[in-house]
Amino acid sequence: MNVALIGATGQAGSRILAELVRRGHRVTAIVRQPDRVPSQPGVTAERGDVYDQEGLTALLAGHDAVISAVHFTASDPRKLVEAVRASRVARYLVVGGAGSLEVAPGVRLVDTPDFPAVYKAEATAGAAFLDLLRQEQEVDWTFLSPSALFVPGERTGRFRLGTDQLLATEAGSSISFEDFAIALVDELEKPAHSRRRFTVGY
Repeated sequence: MNVALIGATGQAGSRILAELVRRGHRVTAIVRQPDRVPSQPGVTAERGDVYDQEGLTALLAGHDAVISAVHFTASDPRKLVEAVRASRVARYLVVGGAGSLEVAPGVRLVDTPDFPAVYKAEATAGAAFLDLLRQEQEVDWTFLSPSALFVPGERTGRFRLGTDQLLATEAGSSISFEDFAIALVDELEKPAHSRRRFTVGY
């Protein structure tokens, strides 16, 4: 596929880029600093601004899918969705957050007493982004939430998938960036969560 990846040099984005390349997809890496994108076959780096809706629309046009891997507090969800819609790209996959996942019926992780204050703004913005997507009538979107701990690790290919509930074990709730990337690219290649959120964890 010909994939546009917004935020290709971030923690999640760089692993998603590697996974896309590993599987032979062509990638347009849209970033603020194109010189930070590793030079490799099948990857074209383009300078883009997530707040420039018109410019972003032009960069996205002609791709089979768009993957967004940018911080929610460092972007405008409405501009991103509008750009995808205007570009007429068939699919939009979003690197989501864990904060909007439920830990009990009707209780979101972000609303629990022990949720770290330092992550609250990002988690709240991520939940708002998901709410916006759920109202979307035109774009075929998928929002993939990681587990509570979203960290560098190994590419094992061994993980569980869920829907709206936080996945956890006795050891806690976690997923590596590398395994998250596998789950996201799996969804790209074989769509199973059209206009839905799902989650991945150990």
